[in-house]
Amino acid sequence: MDRISGKLTVFFEDPFWVGVFERICDGKLSVCKVTFGAEPKDYDILDFINRHYYGLKFSPTVEVELKQTADNPKRRQRNAAKQMQNTGIGTRSQQALQMQREEMKTERRQISKEMREAEKQKQFDLKQQKKREKHRGH
Repeated sequence: MDRISGKLTVFFEDPFWVGVFERICDGKLSVCKVTFGAEPKDYDILDFINRHYYGLKFSPTVEVELKQTADNPKRRQRNAAKQMQNTGIGTRSQQALQMQREEMKTERRQISKEMREAEKQKQFDLKQQKKREKHRGH
């Protein structure tokens, strides 16, 4: 029985409002962090989800243990109130976001290294060409 669940947590992280999308699929958690400007209204969040959800870059997956919850409506209400009191995101989500940051950092380093190498090669080729032009007529 495959169970897929998603959760969006919106909180204020000075100076911006931040949304954290958590997606659990096959017991694996992946997370995406989105920065909103001003405080988003409910209809703004719904519009964002409808337009941009499939374009979000989620972090690499992290193993997570799913807890089976009872379908008691009072318990659900208590849990919802408890989550409203809790601000921020869970530690598993933070780990997934950290992994995503590390992955992006290595990609950036790789790209910048390739650009540096290409620039060095370009400068070298330019020097060689100038050297050949100097000795052409003599």
